[in-house]
Amino acid sequence: MPKPSQLKAPLQLSRPRKLRQPTDPKAKAEQEIIYGRQTVLAALRSGATLNRVWVVPKLRYSPQFLSLLEEAKARGTVIDEVSPQRLNLLTGGANHQGIAAQTTPYCYVDLEELVEQSRQASPQPVLVVLDGIQDPHNLGAIARSVEAFGMQGMVIPQRRAAGVTATVMKVAAGALSTLPVARVVNLNRALEYLKEQGFWVYGTTTQGAAPIYSADFRRPVALVIGSEGEGISLLTQRHCDQLLSIPLAGRTESLNASVAAGIALYEIHRQRSPHRGRNISQQILNEGSRI
Repeated sequence: MPKPSQLKAPLQLSRPRKLRQPTDPKAKAEQEIIYGRQTVLAALRSGATLNRVWVVPKLRYSPQFLSLLEEAKARGTVIDEVSPQRLNLLTGGANHQGIAAQTTPYCYVDLEELVEQSRQASPQPVLVVLDGIQDPHNLGAIARSVEAFGMQGMVIPQRRAAGVTATVMKVAAGALSTLPVARVVNLNRALEYLKEQGFWVYGTTTQGAAPIYSADFRRPVALVIGSEGEGISLLTQRHCDQLLSIPLAGRTESLNASVAAGIALYEIHRQRSPHRGRNISQQILNEGSRI
């Protein structure tokens, strides 16, 4: 009779560990799906590389899309006619409007290239620099305003900030198909480089600064927009040539980042318009209305 100490414990079979597959950010980016008529239409018109397009039959042969889809097909894009239910699955139930596309990774440009492109586009270019915008919807909305007002590009930081994704492209409604974006490692060094290249760096803040309509934007401009909660960091503020604020007449103390960007961009556009007339922003404030 064996002693208790001599009894062998029952053999325990361990479950085989699942090997973690290495995640490749580039491979993940290649699976980005954009959707919505305006977003996909802008991508098709720009000649962007699309791996595949899913479209409902009614839209496939519409005058708006027919020729563009045929051109994309000639460039190697796979065109799939699918049901709305299939599109619902592909987009996670989003408002796809009958069409979606699989894109290649968004192609950022170097800061030096962005500056050169902006100079070719305008003698007094405007670049919008975003300091830590993390909400993709805000990033897309700002990009839409930048393109709509005819500005030349954007600069975003590589860390602690949103990048250009399918959600951003959807919110931008096609603006990012033509608007160049530079992604930089150090935002403050980028601002110093822009100064060296002749840009005047304006930062937007909530209070304690000159009103935005008092600035002269008829020069090369780098407009810095701060993050949703913190605004522009103190270090980045030190790299600005001048801080500006949007005066408010109501009880609301601050504006959403994309709303503030839109107002500032309109003021730049207004000052450069050949039909400037009276300062509309100042007129509205004098009447006690809220911007």
